[in-house]
Amino acid sequence: MKAVIETGGKQYYVEEGTILYIEKIDGEPNSKVVFDKVLMADDKVGTPYLANVQVTGEILKHGKNKKIIVYKYNAKKKYRRKQGHRQPYTKVEIKSIKVK
Repeated sequence: MKAVIETGGKQYYVEEGTILYIEKIDGEPNSKVVFDKVLMADDKVGTPYLANVQVTGEILKHGKNKKIIVYKYNAKKKYRRKQGHRQPYTKVEIKSIKVK
């Protein structure tokens, strides 16, 4: 079974066994997480979300992505700002997709 879920302002196409790196969510590793904002499941499309569909997953770990450099610059004004950023993420494995 396949589904499209929404979390962290982004949409993900998932199947059972899919491993995702999503925006950081609360929860301890090895705990369950339920995604109830399901946009599509087995060619059934919701407007905007499907009722009675649940996608469950397991949190594998939390971490941070590689550092990116944010550099602001205004020409001829002696304005320069260099800043680094590491986005936190949660690694999740999709366990089941249930249509009630």
